[in-house]
Amino acid sequence: MKPSLSPSGHSVFEMILQSAGEGPATVMAKPSDFKLPDNWHEQHQEGQLAVDVAQNEKEIIVVSTMAGADTEKIEVYVHNDLLTIRGQRVSPIVHETRDEYFHAECFWGRFSRTVVLPLDVKGDLARAEYKNGVLVVRIPKQIINTKIQVTIVEE
Repeated sequence: MKPSLSPSGHSVFEMILQSAGEGPATVMAKPSDFKLPDNWHEQHQEGQLAVDVAQNEKEIIVVSTMAGADTEKIEVYVHNDLLTIRGQRVSPIVHETRDEYFHAECFWGRFSRTVVLPLDVKGDLARAEYKNGVLVVRIPKQIINTKIQVTIVEE
């Protein structure tokens, strides 16, 4: 197996050993060796949200952290047993080609997530609240196995 090479052509393994003081002294990693493509922030990849799905006696509760999301672009849909959440995060930094990033871990751009709900729900009664970067969706459960009182009429 051939070792991975950095953009400067050095083996990543060599750079790790060198940084630990065990590798060849000629291998140096500089911030300029690890530049992101000029249009990295323009790429149209869609991110996926992390969600927690819980329940209580009356409803399914879905929670998702969405810090930095544009509140005007958050969409929540419930269709049968599917919940779909869509939105967009916009970076507060105006990106210029001369910008050099030391870390680029935050996701900026469109995101979505579709969750198959574990129970039948009343989607038309769903409620959603976005507060402090956290979206909470509450969807009432569809009650199927309820007891029905039967009145017997004798003739």
